[in-house]
Amino acid sequence: MEKQLVKNFKLSLYLITPLLCIWGLKVLLSGPSSEMSGGQTSLEVSKAVPEIISYNFDVKPILSDKCYTCHGPDAEARQANLRLDKEEGSFGVAKNLSNLPIIKSGDPKGSALVFHINSTDPKNQMPPPDSNLSLSSQQKQILEKWIEQGASWEGHWAYQVPQKAEVPQTKYQDWAQNEIDNFVAAKLENKGLNPSSLAEKEIILRRLAFDLTGLPPSLELMDQFLEDESELAYEKMLDHLMAQPQFGERMASVWLDVARYADTHGYQDDLERVMWPWRDWVINAFNKNLPYDEFITWQLAGDLLDEPTLEQIVATGYNRNHKITQEGGVIDEEYRVEYVADRAVTTSKALMGITVECARCHDHKYDAVSQKEFFSLYSFFNNVDEKGRIEYGETPAPFVTIDKKIAAEELSFLHLPDSIAKVELMVMEEVENLRTTYTLARGQYDAPNQEVQPGTPARILPFDETYAQNRLGLAKWFFDEKNPLTSRVVVNRFWQQFFGRGLVATPEDFGNQGARPSHPELLDWLAVTFRTQDQWDIKKFIKRVVLSATYRQSSKTSLEASRLDPTNVFLAYYPRQKLPAEMIRDNALVTSGLLNGTIGGPSVKPHQPEGLWEETTSGQGLTQYQPDGGVNRYRRSLYTFWKRTVPPPNMITFDAPTRDLCTVERQKTSTPLQSLVLLNDPQFYSAAEAIANKIDTEDTLQTEREKILKLFRTITLRTPNEAEKKLLSDYFDALLSNNEQASENPLVDMALLIYNLDETTQKS
Repeated sequence: MEKQLVKNFKLSLYLITPLLCIWGLKVLLSGPSSEMSGGQTSLEVSKAVPEIISYNFDVKPILSDKCYTCHGPDAEARQANLRLDKEEGSFGVAKNLSNLPIIKSGDPKGSALVFHINSTDPKNQMPPPDSNLSLSSQQKQILEKWIEQGASWEGHWAYQVPQKAEVPQTKYQDWAQNEIDNFVAAKLENKGLNPSSLAEKEIILRRLAFDLTGLPPSLELMDQFLEDESELAYEKMLDHLMAQPQFGERMASVWLDVARYADTHGYQDDLERVMWPWRDWVINAFNKNLPYDEFITWQLAGDLLDEPTLEQIVATGYNRNHKITQEGGVIDEEYRVEYVADRAVTTSKALMGITVECARCHDHKYDAVSQKEFFSLYSFFNNVDEKGRIEYGETPAPFVTIDKKIAAEELSFLHLPDSIAKVELMVMEEVENLRTTYTLARGQYDAPNQEVQPGTPARILPFDETYAQNRLGLAKWFFDEKNPLTSRVVVNRFWQQFFGRGLVATPEDFGNQGARPSHPELLDWLAVTFRTQDQWDIKKFIKRVVLSATYRQSSKTSLEASRLDPTNVFLAYYPRQKLPAEMIRDNALVTSGLLNGTIGGPSVKPHQPEGLWEETTSGQGLTQYQPDGGVNRYRRSLYTFWKRTVPPPNMITFDAPTRDLCTVERQKTSTPLQSLVLLNDPQFYSAAEAIANKIDTEDTLQTEREKILKLFRTITLRTPNEAEKKLLSDYFDALLSNNEQASENPLVDMALLIYNLDETTQKS
């Protein structure tokens, strides 16, 4: 195989021409992908001034972009002692300038703001000419009209309790499948855009299978779907896929990023840890459709429930997924403080969508989180009797011991193999009055300042006496009907999972510096519906999303849509997306017939470059990587052993995070290295070899052309068109005439090419 890999490296250049031809053909047919289209935000679609001006969605963005640099929250940069980010500051008098009221409600001409933005005198003009900032005519009109309409001030949109908007009517009513589509269509109509028709059946089933199971559908399932012409064909397939145990694996893969799951402790020595039983719990929780409020409550505070079960205690492993050090010479308390801070920051980002870590050293500059509030949140996680530094081979306390008897009787979802007698899993255990929590000057472990009690950012929702002052009280606070963030944040993350980008494009930041929702009414409608109507039922919510016409649209676009909305913010077509790293590898394993579909259990070690751990590890850490033999090499990527300091290189190349910290959105890149992985990684070569040999020996395929078409359809799940057939045929003939470059079986090289296609590595 090693000789073949060297040959593949040479073959890479030879493959580029036909690869680009087919890739280019697919781009022409399917339109631009999300990776090609640029940043997170679209160009302005409409220059018209809204009839009713909203402070949050029309005025505040202008002030934030053009005025806050000199008149915002940064005291050191503030000019003229003027703040436009605060209501009380904005309605004062512009002393030493025009001496007019800064904003005079109902009177634009009497407002200093309007005077200065319209002034042509460099001494009075705002923003100043030397700031390189300027206001468009539309922006000036918006500010004037807002003042004329009364200059109504609103608190930050994300901190207001979501209200269920009335479902709008639209001229695309025949296109709409449910309420989601009404909101999307109404926005498209307003922007002068049209929704797309439904995607072809081959495309939509592949999309749906990847989204619900993380795996492609089988050819048999595809044929069954194509033959079913009933109106319920799609919904039946949806229900079938969601009922598969692979659904839990798919959902778990996203949550592992959020919960920063890994199989090692991190830091320099980076020794192995046992956390996979918690991963088994996550998979099972999604498969049995544990309501989201319980899913989170058990992880935050399962040990504090009345008479908690062992399963609920196992769920609290979520809080212990952070890094832990074994290095000699470190200060124990310094690292213990880091672990507590990590738990607070992770929980905040995962459930509130705000960056509270900024407030660890000082009051948050942009959001309403003080340093005292950060450490009040921190205090919920500060009552664990744990050490900052552990010894080599030590399981950090507190932990539970799970043997085969316990697994069989209490944790039936746990896949404890015969080779392992017992495991020790880190969990949470509350010790009341264990220690007093203080604010820490500059966030330093050895600089206690002011004593604090458990609490939350009051601007979001005060933490009063109705909640217990522990993690269980915090969980109840998150699911209080008055909490404005919890439901918004999770439905936005679900939306991102299916559409590649959330309705709020910054899922980690719902604060003042985060993106504004592209469809605010839809976001709030979904948030309220998920909490009240669905009762936090995850499968019910997901079914609503994937039944929508918005989700089922074709990814083909028009020149008009590309011109008016180049990044497809308003969803005039389905946004094509690069498959996550795990799905790219798993797709090769499934289509080649190599996948070992065993669910759960310890992590496994597929192939990776030899000597990688040895070259990158010092001290007493994990220095020897011994790949698994047999079928364990072909387990789903979800189960790949995750070493924090040296993550699996092929998955990192495809934008998987290191899992050092909570990650709620992966990067999206397209690089030449990704193609080189697909062409040269032994795992993909093994898949190409397996599928080629399988097709080559299939009795029903008599000619080379039949084999090529079967190979293409097995990997892409569709039949090539005539132009593509010719490209494939020409490439195969070229392989036959270039024996030095090709493999012994040219179908192997053909399979490598198809695995490398844009179409194969994307969800369209």
